[in-house]
Amino acid sequence: MSDPATTPPGTPEASAPDPHRWWGLAVIAAAQLMVVLDATIVNIALPSAQRDLGITDANRQWVITAYTLAFGGLLLLGGRVADFVGRKRTFVIGLIGFAAASALGGGAVNGGMLFFARALQGVFAALLAPSALSLLTTTFSIGRERAKAFGIYGALAGSGAAIGLLLGGILTEYLDWRWCLYVNVPIAMLAVTGATLLLHDRAGHKEARLDIPGVVLGCGGLIAIVYGLNEAQTHGWTSKLVLSLLIGGVALLAVFTWWQTRAKRPLLPLHIVRNRNRGGSILTMCLATIGLFGLFLFMTYYLQTILGYSPIRAGCAFLPMSAMIIIVSTQVSARLLHFVPPRLLMGPGMLIAAGGLFTLTFIGTHSGYLTHILPGTLMLGLGMGLTFMPVMATATSGVAERDSGVTSATVNTAQQVGGSIGTALLNTLATTTTADWLASRLPSVTSKAEKTQTVKSGVVHGFTVATGWASLIMLVGAVIATVLVTAPSPRSTEAEAEAAGAGTH
Repeated sequence: MSDPATTPPGTPEASAPDPHRWWGLAVIAAAQLMVVLDATIVNIALPSAQRDLGITDANRQWVITAYTLAFGGLLLLGGRVADFVGRKRTFVIGLIGFAAASALGGGAVNGGMLFFARALQGVFAALLAPSALSLLTTTFSIGRERAKAFGIYGALAGSGAAIGLLLGGILTEYLDWRWCLYVNVPIAMLAVTGATLLLHDRAGHKEARLDIPGVVLGCGGLIAIVYGLNEAQTHGWTSKLVLSLLIGGVALLAVFTWWQTRAKRPLLPLHIVRNRNRGGSILTMCLATIGLFGLFLFMTYYLQTILGYSPIRAGCAFLPMSAMIIIVSTQVSARLLHFVPPRLLMGPGMLIAAGGLFTLTFIGTHSGYLTHILPGTLMLGLGMGLTFMPVMATATSGVAERDSGVTSATVNTAQQVGGSIGTALLNTLATTTTADWLASRLPSVTSKAEKTQTVKSGVVHGFTVATGWASLIMLVGAVIATVLVTAPSPRSTEAEAEAAGAGTH
């Protein structure tokens, strides 16, 4: 299938590589890691923050969802701003704003101030993430270097959430929960300095006008859906609030899709997602993060409340999975992608990840880490390491320079919305399953010790059922990646281009 967004040979995109490109990659990677880990770094710190600021149980979820709502809902707008203003300028603005919002959150004196700061972090992350990926896309445009660069970037995207859990545990246990936010300030300032000195970009494209109706419809629809899914944890799937939000969100996105076919300069040019390779990659990314982020929520809670792990020990439990993602992304996927079609990495990767999640459905209230938890999380890390890098490289390959920002934003949106859906959907499945299981067993329990054990068993049962659904979602992703993504290997594409060039002489 032809792609109208493909950059023709001989354009400036294929010019001589930037001599500072690997230092530039370090800057981009540091910024992206900061954005990704901030979705989870406060998870382990949340009980401490709740006690300090007097946040109620009903409102504590907003420490997490204020960030994900603003981030996921505004990513497409952030991508278009990057195209309009310029990627480097947007990147630097996003870094400075993110640092300021982090400092505000770290100094919060009440819950409302912390919620506002987290939402503000999400707003600037929505500027930062798409500009970072589009800068990477145009800095490494061809060949094996592109595969290596995307291997590093994919490793951070896949492992950043787990690194956030570890870092959150260390900072909370040895310093204070506020440092989970303050830590972003020095990282962002170093990245600003590096970006100013090392990254290069053209001026923004003035023809990339902002599609205001598209912004309202697209961002409104995404926010309504993510908000509805989060509220389902509290109010249930059949409540009027949740149903209204979900139906309204879907309706807004349907109107958004229609409007994108009419707008002169659409927020999301539909040819970007109509391409089967790009659309299949974006959908695979969404399904992968549904399962991955759902597992982070369960395992963090399981390790601390069921097995009695400390915050730092719980964070360390995710280290082997993070290491596996990084090693496989940089040493396996990055080396193989140049020679094999992307689906031969993505399909098996999602299948292995599904197997890892299925393995974790057998955990119990006294499961050992080495015998029960580690094998499943290592399989999940292996699968994600094989998947994330080719997904990102394929989704952003062959895009016209003027659309690189919004394409990168679409990939990030898939990741963020997938994570939000996974957290809300799987947590609701777990809690309702646990409630039904306990309702049928607790009335017959008499002793206090037996009651405590029964509650623990019910909680674990809910986790395992939800993890089973996560495994099934990964299986669907494996099928989609294998069937939809038909792009050849970069080596065969280069060979065809050389043969075509030789034929013209």
